[in-house]
Formats: sequence, C-alpha cells, structure tokens
Amino acid sequence: MPLLNHLLANNRAWAASKIEQDPVFFQNLTKQQKPKYLWIGCSDSRVPANQIIGLAPGEVFVHRNVANLVIHTDFNALSVIEYAVEVLKVEHIMLCGHYGCGGIEAATHTEQRGLIGNWLRHIQDLHTKYSAELAELPNKEAQLKRLCELNVREQLNNVCRTTIVQSAWQRGQKLTLHGWVYSVEDGLIRELWPDITHVEKII
Repeated sequence: MPLLNHLLANNRAWAASKIEQDPVFFQNLTKQQKPKYLWIGCSDSRVPANQIIGLAPGEVFVHRNVANLVIHTDFNALSVIEYAVEVLKVEHIMLCGHYGCGGIEAATHTEQRGLIGNWLRHIQDLHTKYSAELAELPNKEAQLKRLCELNVREQLNNVCRTTIVQSAWQRGQKLTLHGWVYSVEDGLIRELWPDITHVEKII
C-alpha cells in the first residue's frame, strides 16, 4: 500500500463532498482565476490562508515562506507580487504574520543554523534594531509577540517600497495594503496596520 494512500483517500472524499455541495464547483475553478487578494504569509502549516479568512480556492493568491519575509532581492516573492498586481490586478495585499512563529523565535537564538540562518538574519537585524523596546517587556513571550508584530511592520514596509507597488499607486491602480497578525491560540486575526493606499502612508 502506498505510504500516502490515506491522503489520496482524503482527497477523493474532499472532491466528492465539494461536488455534492456544488455540482459545478470544479468546472468553475477551471475558469481563469480572478482573485482580489494577495496573501503573503508564513509557511507554518497552522496558518492556511484560505481557511482562516473563509475564502474558497481561486479567491486568494498566496505566497508563503518562513517568517513571512519580503526581501528586495527575493525574486520569488517579487515575482508573485508583480504577477498579482500587474496581471491579476488584485485590490488588496495582506501581509500576515502569526504569534508563535518558529522562525521569529529561532532568530532570537545565537547558534548557527545553516542556510536558514542566512534567511533569519533579516529578523535578527530587526531584533537588534528594536532591542531597547523589547527589553522593556516583562517576559520572553511578550517579547516574541512584539517581534512578530514588528516583523509584520518591517515586511509591510518592504512591500510598500517595491517598485511594483509604487508604480501601481503612481498610475492610480486600486491597491490597498494591510498588516495583520494571526493568533493560533484563538484563530483570530488582528489588524495592526490597515488600509495603506499610497506612498505617503508608508509606516
């Protein structure tokens, strides 16, 4: 028996349930996707974009990586943003971090971590930048939560400053950015920096 046979069985059950609920569900999915939303989030398996914002497949374009980073030399992330903004014409970009992020916590430790250490260096720099503010918080848990929020702000800034987003705003394209953080503990999203619609509102 194939090792992942249970997942294939799950897939068949899921497909059957979708057809039972809506006989043309998959026919509609085959049409050109026209999502209004781009989600940039963490790869953490506990944070599935579609599910936590209650959208069906085809309604949100998604980019995920460890600790939801948007780095100006990351052509993967930039390509996703460019396609979403210039081809799909999304109207909203949600940059969503989450409390309890393993990448954020790992970045606060000093041991060497191989290739992922280079990726997390961006968060380590952020940790250093805000070390005084973080030191005033009462415990490690509060510091990590605040670092998650600061990381959302930093990455949202990075999205705002891409030539892709700035060009879209300059030509009058309807595009709003949102900085969110998700709590695994209660399943709720908190708006940290909502409704950024032009360069002057960069945080």
